[in-house]
Amino acid sequence: MATNAVWTASFQGFEMYAITGITGQVGGVVAQTLLARGDTVRAVVRSAAKGAAWQARGCDIALADMADADALTHAFTGVQGVFVLLPPNFDPSADFAESRAIIAALVKALQAARPARVVCLSTVGAHATQPSLLTQLSLLEQHLGALPLPVTFLRAAWFMENVAWDVAYARTHGILESYLSPLGRAIPMVATADVGTTAAELLREPWEGKRVVELCGPEPVSPQMLADALSHALGRSVAPQVVAREEWETRFRAQGMRHPTPRMQMLDGFNDGWMTFEGAPRRGTTTLAEVVRTLAGCH
Repeated sequence: MATNAVWTASFQGFEMYAITGITGQVGGVVAQTLLARGDTVRAVVRSAAKGAAWQARGCDIALADMADADALTHAFTGVQGVFVLLPPNFDPSADFAESRAIIAALVKALQAARPARVVCLSTVGAHATQPSLLTQLSLLEQHLGALPLPVTFLRAAWFMENVAWDVAYARTHGILESYLSPLGRAIPMVATADVGTTAAELLREPWEGKRVVELCGPEPVSPQMLADALSHALGRSVAPQVVAREEWETRFRAQGMRHPTPRMQMLDGFNDGWMTFEGAPRRGTTTLAEVVRTLAGCH
């Protein structure tokens, strides 16, 4: 449902950054990093309830559905920079209609508001021409890249935090079920903390035109390394186990997915090696062990 943007605070005379996805892991770190540096943040949220915690921290609040171009225009007006995050959709329609609607609204809003610069969260492999779940972000890059604004696409590796879905099963059964294979093959991964802090740094930098920044963690990570990290954090043996390719569709549909093909194509891309970086990525500093300890409740 469309909403209108409203302001709960006024910061005339100060530089401000509008942050979408602020209630999520990456957007939250972007906002926290900017606030810690004394910057002003406008939290773009769908409801006042979602923005309450950020309002309490001194943020300006803009109510806007991500498919509402008018509300987004208000949210992006008068700010120095905008952090754009496409809401994750793991079960999109075959033509990515939901993401296309949001992308169209973002383009219209950014054209109208004309912030000084935009940082857009993208993904490893966004340059790939093969269809997959991540095609949504390829479309985002294509359309935002055509804007007459300075735009940075932050292409992040596979999130280490994806292992959060596996912690409970590993704790109970001692098994890490892996859709990535072979088990000893490492791929680039990164912690969301590093993605958020890097995005905040990029927002504060001046640049011209379009640029791509790729980001990974300190080292590539394999399913075996994930299992080893879980073993250490949980204090019990955890063994990785490949989920056979022929089981994927049945499993995904049992989870409620209606269109599992894009997700399967994405996983194939990582396993076949074409879902990778285009250039030499920057490296974050947060280790896999740190992330897994936090997810396992070990502080």
